[in-house]
Amino acid sequence: MQLYNTLSAKEREALIEEAGKERLTISFYQYARIGNPQILRNHLFLAWNDMEVLGRIYVAHEGINAQLSVPAENFNVFKEHLDSIVFLENVRLNIAIEQDNKSFLKLKVKVRDKIVADGLNDDTFDVTNKGIHVGAEQFNELIEDENTVLVDMRNHYESEIGHFKNAITPDVDTFRDSLDIIEQDLAEHKEDKKLVMYCTGGIRCEKASAYYKHKGFKNVYQLEGGIIEYTRQVREKQLENKFLGKNFVFDHRRGERISEDVIAHCHQCGKPCDTHVNCANEACHLLFIQCEECAEKMNNCCSVDCMEVHALPYEEQKELRKGKGASNKIFKKGRSPVLKYKK
Repeated sequence: MQLYNTLSAKEREALIEEAGKERLTISFYQYARIGNPQILRNHLFLAWNDMEVLGRIYVAHEGINAQLSVPAENFNVFKEHLDSIVFLENVRLNIAIEQDNKSFLKLKVKVRDKIVADGLNDDTFDVTNKGIHVGAEQFNELIEDENTVLVDMRNHYESEIGHFKNAITPDVDTFRDSLDIIEQDLAEHKEDKKLVMYCTGGIRCEKASAYYKHKGFKNVYQLEGGIIEYTRQVREKQLENKFLGKNFVFDHRRGERISEDVIAHCHQCGKPCDTHVNCANEACHLLFIQCEECAEKMNNCCSVDCMEVHALPYEEQKELRKGKGASNKIFKKGRSPVLKYKK
């Protein structure tokens, strides 16, 4: 049985171009009790590999978190397969606003301890006692209420390029960092304010809402389906869009434009820009915001040092990386001191 990828990203990219067929970028999640995540992982890989599904999927005892790309012509077969799995029947699928046939180039189904790294001990509170789910229309009404506190549950590099008006955007690197910070900052409003949360697709708010209710917040709400579903409903129902800028996404696109507002700045020159890139030096791979002019000037790198390494022959670059662990700068998400205009 083939349980792992046999094609490189470049080989897969070539096949996608040759096929010339439309693909759909989709995300979904579901909390459920899974007895043997490894068995489910293998089952999903075998079934989805045959459907030419690509993406990054995490499976754990607590459920599944999936971001993937599926050929449009195979969507119905894919949906039928999801519905054949009891806890995934009729699961909400968030379909990307902007499609890109190369959003994912490999199928990676991994078993993890958690489907989102939240750092919480789920045995200490009722994870099913979640906040009230609201759609786009009610969300718009809530966030205009003076008794509402609106909180972005995403990380700093996500909210930097796009967020809802008047939202609190914690300056954090990870979801787990935000949980205690938000509780401390809003401690005095546990009873008198409505705590309204949002994230990309809803998964972080699922756990956070239950956690905050456990911590004593009386009125907890979460945006159903996150920014992705909000945007779909706004366009479908012709509602007022209260999101500014881009929605950061975790695939090769790195962002979906929700409004024409550009609220971020190039980390190298400071001009308005909201295009995330990874440093072209593979030993660095730092995620940061770079405008077209700086990309040309810096050869798609974050610093002069990285430019020098990137200019070397590929074999020399490989030699320099030999025996060294992956740079942790990829996790700094735009916080490197080489970036003059970082947030």
